[in-house]
Amino acid sequence: MILWHNPRCSKSRDTLALLQAQGHKPALRLYLIDPPSEQDLRDLLATLGMTASAFIRRKEPLFADLGLATTDDATLIRAMAKAPRLIERPVLIANGRAAIGRPPENVLSIL
Repeated sequence: MILWHNPRCSKSRDTLALLQAQGHKPALRLYLIDPPSEQDLRDLLATLGMTASAFIRRKEPLFADLGLATTDDATLIRAMAKAPRLIERPVLIANGRAAIGRPPENVLSIL
């Protein structure tokens, strides 16, 4: 069980607290410090069943600054690998499945 975690994000903190309250001890991937590769992102998106366009944080100011609104998924994946704050968070990976913790209770569906 791995939680892609940003300790400065309230949803990420809430998701971690929920998992811990349920007795789980996920390994934390501090993805801002240990950014995923493009292949990591492709694998995660396949597990989530999502496109990069649906996964990227569109409200992040960097999204607009980089002019990503009309780009393809390959470009979005490359952008997330280079600027991981564009990655939606938190994400729990467990049991060969993945879920975004928005709301935090979403992650319980894969446990």
